[in-house]
Amino acid sequence: MSAAADRRAHWRDLVARRLPEAARPGWPVHLDHCFARILLDNACGGPWRDSVKPPAHATMSADGLEHAIALGEAVLAGTADLALLNRQSLAWRGKIATAPVPDGLRDGDLLLRRWRPADTAPFAALNADPAVMEFFPRLRTEPESAAEAGSYDRRFVADGFGPWALEWDSRFVGFVGAFRIMRAMPFPGGERIGATVEIGWRLARDAWGQGLATRAARLTLADLAGRCGIRSVVAYAASGNRRSQAVMERLGMVQAETFAHPAVPEGPLRSHVLYRLEPAEISA
Repeated sequence: MSAAADRRAHWRDLVARRLPEAARPGWPVHLDHCFARILLDNACGGPWRDSVKPPAHATMSADGLEHAIALGEAVLAGTADLALLNRQSLAWRGKIATAPVPDGLRDGDLLLRRWRPADTAPFAALNADPAVMEFFPRLRTEPESAAEAGSYDRRFVADGFGPWALEWDSRFVGFVGAFRIMRAMPFPGGERIGATVEIGWRLARDAWGQGLATRAARLTLADLAGRCGIRSVVAYAASGNRRSQAVMERLGMVQAETFAHPAVPEGPLRSHVLYRLEPAEISA
Protein backbone atom coordinates (compact mmCIF):
# COMPACT_ATOMS: atom_id res chain seq x y z
CA MET A 1 0.00 0.00 0.00
CA SER A 2 1.33 3.44 -0.94
CA ALA A 3 1.79 6.15 1.68
CA ALA A 4 -1.15 8.11 0.19
CA ALA A 5 -3.40 5.04 0.23
CA ASP A 6 -2.39 4.36 3.82
CA ARG A 7 -3.41 7.89 4.89
CA ARG A 8 -6.74 7.56 3.08
CA ALA A 9 -7.37 4.28 4.90
CA HIS A 10 -6.42 5.99 8.17
CA TRP A 11 -9.01 8.72 7.45
CA ARG A 12 -11.78 6.24 6.68
CA ASP A 13 -11.09 4.30 9.86
CA LEU A 14 -10.96 7.52 11.89
CA VAL A 15 -14.38 8.81 10.82
CA ALA A 16 -16.17 5.50 10.27
CA ARG A 17 -15.04 3.62 13.38
CA ARG A 18 -12.78 5.35 15.88
CA LEU A 19 -14.67 8.63 16.37
CA PRO A 20 -18.17 7.07 16.48
CA GLU A 21 -16.94 4.43 18.94
CA ALA A 22 -15.37 7.13 21.12
CA ALA A 23 -18.46 9.38 21.08
CA ARG A 24 -19.31 10.48 24.59
CA PRO A 25 -22.13 12.39 26.29
CA GLY A 26 -21.91 16.06 25.45
CA TRP A 27 -20.46 15.57 21.98
CA PRO A 28 -22.66 17.36 19.42
CA VAL A 29 -22.52 14.49 16.87
CA HIS A 30 -22.18 10.72 16.93
CA LEU A 31 -22.46 9.61 13.28
CA ASP A 32 -19.61 9.05 10.86
CA HIS A 33 -20.79 11.48 8.17
CA CYS A 34 -21.16 14.24 10.78
CA PHE A 35 -17.59 13.75 11.98
CA ALA A 36 -16.41 13.86 8.37
CA ARG A 37 -18.32 17.11 7.73
CA ILE A 38 -16.88 18.82 10.77
CA LEU A 39 -13.27 17.79 10.17
CA LEU A 40 -13.30 18.46 6.42
CA ASP A 41 -14.99 21.86 6.79
CA ASN A 42 -12.42 22.96 9.36
CA ALA A 43 -9.52 21.63 7.31
CA CYS A 44 -10.82 23.57 4.28
CA GLY A 45 -11.83 26.70 6.20
CA GLY A 46 -15.39 26.51 4.93
CA PRO A 47 -17.88 24.02 3.45
CA TRP A 48 -15.55 21.42 2.00
CA ARG A 49 -17.54 20.87 -1.20
CA ASP A 50 -16.82 24.49 -2.17
CA SER A 51 -13.16 23.61 -2.72
CA VAL A 52 -12.91 19.79 -2.92
CA LYS A 53 -14.67 17.31 -5.18
CA PRO A 54 -16.15 14.20 -3.52
CA PRO A 55 -14.92 11.82 -2.32
CA ALA A 56 -12.82 14.28 -0.31
CA HIS A 57 -10.35 11.72 1.03
CA ALA A 58 -9.38 10.84 -2.56
CA THR A 59 -9.32 14.31 -4.14
CA MET A 60 -8.13 16.81 -1.52
CA SER A 61 -4.46 17.68 -1.20
CA ALA A 62 -2.19 15.59 0.98
CA ASP A 63 -1.73 18.58 3.32
CA GLY A 64 -5.49 19.09 3.54
CA LEU A 65 -6.12 15.44 4.38
CA GLU A 66 -3.36 15.51 7.01
CA HIS A 67 -4.96 18.60 8.57
CA ALA A 68 -8.35 16.85 8.73
CA ILE A 69 -6.76 13.74 10.25
CA ALA A 70 -4.85 15.84 12.79
CA LEU A 71 -8.08 17.55 13.86
CA GLY A 72 -9.76 14.17 14.35
CA GLU A 73 -6.85 12.81 16.34
CA ALA A 74 -6.89 15.95 18.48
CA VAL A 75 -10.61 15.45 19.19
CA LEU A 76 -9.85 11.90 20.36
CA ALA A 77 -6.94 13.15 22.48
CA GLY A 78 -9.04 15.90 24.07
CA THR A 79 -6.92 18.73 22.63
CA ALA A 80 -9.58 19.98 20.20
CA ASP A 81 -13.09 21.06 21.17
CA LEU A 82 -15.52 19.17 18.94
CA ALA A 83 -18.32 21.59 19.87
CA LEU A 84 -16.25 24.56 18.65
CA LEU A 85 -15.37 22.77 15.41
CA ASN A 86 -19.04 21.89 14.88
CA ARG A 87 -20.20 25.47 15.51
CA GLN A 88 -17.73 26.76 12.94
CA SER A 89 -18.89 24.18 10.40
CA LEU A 90 -22.56 25.00 10.97
CA ALA A 91 -21.90 28.75 10.81
CA TRP A 92 -20.17 28.42 7.44
CA ARG A 93 -23.13 26.41 6.19
CA GLY A 94 -25.65 28.99 7.41
CA LYS A 95 -27.25 26.52 9.83
CA ILE A 96 -26.89 28.66 12.97
CA ALA A 97 -27.16 32.35 13.74
CA THR A 98 -23.89 34.25 13.94
CA ALA A 99 -22.94 37.42 15.77
CA PRO A 100 -23.10 40.66 13.75
CA VAL A 101 -19.76 42.00 12.53
CA PRO A 102 -19.16 45.72 11.96
CA ASP A 103 -18.74 46.84 8.35
CA GLY A 104 -15.31 48.16 9.19
CA LEU A 105 -12.97 49.87 11.63
CA ARG A 106 -11.54 53.26 10.70
CA ASP A 107 -8.64 55.43 11.86
CA GLY A 108 -8.29 58.47 9.60
CA ASP A 109 -7.02 57.36 6.19
CA LEU A 110 -6.89 53.72 7.33
CA LEU A 111 -9.85 51.35 7.00
CA LEU A 112 -10.17 47.74 8.11
CA ARG A 113 -13.07 46.08 6.27
CA ARG A 114 -14.39 42.73 5.03
CA TRP A 115 -12.85 41.21 1.91
CA ARG A 116 -14.21 41.92 -1.60
CA PRO A 117 -13.73 40.09 -4.92
CA ALA A 118 -11.72 43.07 -6.22
CA ASP A 119 -9.10 42.42 -3.50
CA THR A 120 -7.98 39.16 -5.11
CA ALA A 121 -5.70 40.67 -7.77
CA PRO A 122 -3.74 43.06 -5.49
CA PHE A 123 -3.54 40.35 -2.82
CA ALA A 124 -2.10 37.92 -5.36
CA ALA A 125 0.40 40.58 -6.42
CA LEU A 126 1.73 41.09 -2.89
CA ASN A 127 1.84 37.31 -2.35
CA ALA A 128 4.00 37.03 -5.48
CA ASP A 129 6.42 39.76 -4.32
CA PRO A 130 9.70 38.19 -3.11
CA ALA A 131 10.28 41.08 -0.70
CA VAL A 132 6.87 40.66 0.97
CA MET A 133 7.30 36.87 1.11
CA GLU A 134 10.94 36.89 2.19
CA PHE A 135 10.20 34.96 5.39
CA PHE A 136 7.70 32.51 3.89
CA PRO A 137 8.77 29.16 2.42
CA ARG A 138 7.56 30.15 -1.05
CA LEU A 139 5.52 32.62 -3.07
CA ARG A 140 1.77 32.05 -3.50
CA THR A 141 0.04 31.48 -6.81
CA GLU A 142 -3.03 33.48 -7.84
CA PRO A 143 -5.45 30.59 -7.09
CA GLU A 144 -3.77 30.07 -3.70
CA SER A 145 -4.14 33.78 -2.94
CA ALA A 146 -7.82 33.72 -3.89
CA ALA A 147 -8.39 30.70 -1.65
CA GLU A 148 -6.51 32.38 1.20
CA ALA A 149 -8.57 35.57 0.90
CA GLY A 150 -11.78 33.53 0.94
CA SER A 151 -10.71 31.58 4.00
CA TYR A 152 -9.83 34.81 5.82
CA ASP A 153 -13.25 36.34 5.17
CA ARG A 154 -14.98 33.15 6.33
CA ARG A 155 -13.25 33.51 9.70
CA PHE A 156 -15.65 36.38 10.45
CA VAL A 157 -18.59 34.02 9.90
CA ALA A 158 -17.11 31.32 12.12
CA ASP A 159 -15.79 33.48 14.96
CA GLY A 160 -17.09 37.03 14.59
CA PHE A 161 -13.52 38.28 13.99
CA GLY A 162 -10.80 37.62 11.47
CA PRO A 163 -8.09 39.11 9.27
CA TRP A 164 -9.49 42.38 7.91
CA ALA A 165 -8.68 43.67 4.45
CA LEU A 166 -6.67 46.87 4.91
CA GLU A 167 -7.40 49.99 2.85
CA TRP A 168 -5.09 52.99 2.93
CA ASP A 169 -6.05 56.12 1.01
CA SER A 170 -8.94 54.09 -0.48
CA ARG A 171 -6.82 51.27 -1.94
CA PHE A 172 -6.21 47.71 -0.80
CA VAL A 173 -2.72 47.26 0.68
CA GLY A 174 -2.93 43.93 2.56
CA PHE A 175 -4.51 42.56 5.70
CA VAL A 176 -4.32 42.98 9.47
CA GLY A 177 -6.42 41.05 11.95
CA ALA A 178 -6.85 38.12 14.30
CA PHE A 179 -7.82 34.47 13.95
CA ARG A 180 -7.99 31.27 15.94
CA ILE A 181 -5.00 28.98 15.43
CA MET A 182 -6.57 25.80 14.06
CA ARG A 183 -3.45 23.64 14.14
CA ALA A 184 -1.55 22.33 17.15
CA MET A 185 1.49 24.51 17.81
CA PRO A 186 4.58 23.67 19.91
CA PHE A 187 4.29 26.36 22.57
CA PRO A 188 2.37 26.51 25.87
CA GLY A 189 -1.35 26.67 25.13
CA GLY A 190 -0.81 25.95 21.45
CA GLU A 191 -1.54 22.26 21.89
CA ARG A 192 -5.26 23.04 22.27
CA ILE A 193 -6.54 23.63 18.75
CA GLY A 194 -8.66 26.78 18.43
CA ALA A 195 -7.99 28.00 21.97
CA THR A 196 -5.30 30.55 21.04
CA VAL A 197 -5.96 33.72 19.06
CA GLU A 198 -3.19 35.08 16.84
CA ILE A 199 -2.85 38.60 15.50
CA GLY A 200 -1.06 38.96 12.18
CA TRP A 201 -0.50 41.17 9.13
CA ARG A 202 0.88 41.21 5.61
CA LEU A 203 1.25 44.46 3.69
CA ALA A 204 2.25 45.39 0.15
CA ARG A 205 5.77 46.74 -0.08
CA ASP A 206 4.69 50.27 -1.02
CA ALA A 207 2.71 50.45 2.26
CA TRP A 208 5.75 49.71 4.45
CA GLY A 209 7.29 52.32 6.70
CA GLN A 210 4.05 54.25 7.28
CA GLY A 211 3.12 52.76 10.66
CA LEU A 212 0.05 51.11 9.12
CA ALA A 213 0.57 47.65 10.62
CA THR A 214 0.84 49.11 14.14
CA ARG A 215 -2.17 51.40 13.73
CA ALA A 216 -4.33 48.67 12.22
CA ALA A 217 -3.25 46.13 14.83
CA ARG A 218 -4.24 48.54 17.62
CA LEU A 219 -7.67 48.91 16.02
CA THR A 220 -7.93 45.13 15.86
CA LEU A 221 -6.93 44.68 19.50
CA ALA A 222 -9.43 47.29 20.66
CA ASP A 223 -12.21 45.56 18.70
CA LEU A 224 -11.22 42.14 20.02
CA ALA A 225 -11.26 43.35 23.61
CA GLY A 226 -14.35 45.57 23.43
CA ARG A 227 -16.65 43.64 21.08
CA CYS A 228 -15.41 40.04 21.36
CA GLY A 229 -14.08 39.96 24.94
CA ILE A 230 -10.71 38.60 23.79
CA ARG A 231 -7.79 40.23 25.55
CA SER A 232 -5.00 37.64 25.32
CA VAL A 233 -3.36 37.13 21.92
CA VAL A 234 -0.13 35.84 20.46
CA ALA A 235 1.90 36.75 17.40
CA TYR A 236 4.91 35.09 15.85
CA ALA A 237 7.34 35.62 13.01
CA ALA A 238 10.42 33.98 11.56
CA SER A 239 13.42 34.68 13.78
CA GLY A 240 15.02 36.82 11.09
CA ASN A 241 11.94 38.96 10.53
CA ARG A 242 12.84 41.90 12.72
CA ARG A 243 10.37 44.20 10.94
CA SER A 244 7.37 42.20 12.17
CA GLN A 245 8.89 41.69 15.59
CA ALA A 246 9.30 45.47 15.92
CA VAL A 247 5.55 45.88 15.31
CA MET A 248 4.82 43.32 18.03
CA GLU A 249 7.03 45.24 20.45
CA ARG A 250 5.36 48.56 19.59
CA LEU A 251 2.03 46.92 20.47
CA GLY A 252 3.38 46.12 23.93
CA MET A 253 3.76 42.42 23.24
CA VAL A 254 6.42 40.52 25.17
CA GLN A 255 8.78 37.99 23.63
CA ALA A 256 8.07 34.59 25.17
CA GLU A 257 10.18 31.96 23.41
CA THR A 258 11.41 30.55 20.11
CA PHE A 259 9.96 27.45 18.49
CA ALA A 260 10.23 25.39 15.32
CA HIS A 261 7.15 26.09 13.18
CA PRO A 262 5.66 22.70 12.28
CA ALA A 263 4.31 23.89 8.92
CA VAL A 264 7.69 25.24 7.72
CA PRO A 265 10.25 22.87 6.19
CA GLU A 266 13.64 22.36 7.80
CA GLY A 267 15.88 25.33 7.13
CA PRO A 268 16.61 28.90 8.25
CA LEU A 269 12.94 29.98 8.15
CA ARG A 270 11.66 27.29 10.51
CA SER A 271 12.81 29.03 13.71
CA HIS A 272 10.09 31.44 14.90
CA VAL A 273 9.85 33.94 17.75
CA LEU A 274 6.63 33.94 19.82
CA TYR A 275 5.25 37.11 21.40
CA ARG A 276 2.35 37.33 23.84
CA LEU A 277 -0.02 40.11 24.85
CA GLU A 278 -1.85 39.63 28.11
CA PRO A 279 -4.82 41.67 29.40
CA ALA A 280 -2.78 43.90 31.69
CA GLU A 281 -0.54 44.88 28.74
CA ILE A 282 -3.31 46.06 26.42
CA SER A 283 -3.44 49.82 26.25
CA ALA A 284 -6.37 51.89 25.03
